[in-house]
Amino acid sequence: MKIKEVIVVEGRDDTVAIQRAVNADTIETNGSAIGEEVIRRIELAQARRGVIILTDPDYPGERIRHIVSQRVPGCKHAFLPKKEAISKNGDDLGVENATPEAIRLALANVKQEFKNPKEEITWQDLVDGGLIGGSQSRNRREQIGSILKIGYANGKQLHKRLHMFQITKEELSQALQQVLEEESK
Repeated sequence: MKIKEVIVVEGRDDTVAIQRAVNADTIETNGSAIGEEVIRRIELAQARRGVIILTDPDYPGERIRHIVSQRVPGCKHAFLPKKEAISKNGDDLGVENATPEAIRLALANVKQEFKNPKEEITWQDLVDGGLIGGSQSRNRREQIGSILKIGYANGKQLHKRLHMFQITKEELSQALQQVLEEESK
């Protein structure tokens, strides 16, 4: 599988994992202190070939995703579920731990970022769906993120991502129905 876009990852081990899964070029941020030179390379890649951001499903990874997304508009996003990025002994979380199949699936479900999203899904929709403020909210958001291929997010991030990727109320409703069916089993 050849990927046209350049994939932004956190480090060398992530590049190795990507190259085991697909034929693609990467830019490594080397952590969350992203330098101006790295940002310039990402801007050039975005202008010439497009960029896909694939960072670890943890706080530093989300911080990198946010920084790059803010500085380089129009990026695409690929998300690995946490369960696909945990090391065999369970002590490390990162892209480098994912199987080639999990990486290919994340890249097959890439999401395009939209800067002027339609405000279709409201905060109240998330509350009504039990995605905010309930005892099952965190678990439901994790499952919703996996189903919609937008990664785990807290309530505020979920609201933003649903808009950023223009997820419709119908898509959210179908995903929530799936989650509720799983809970009732």
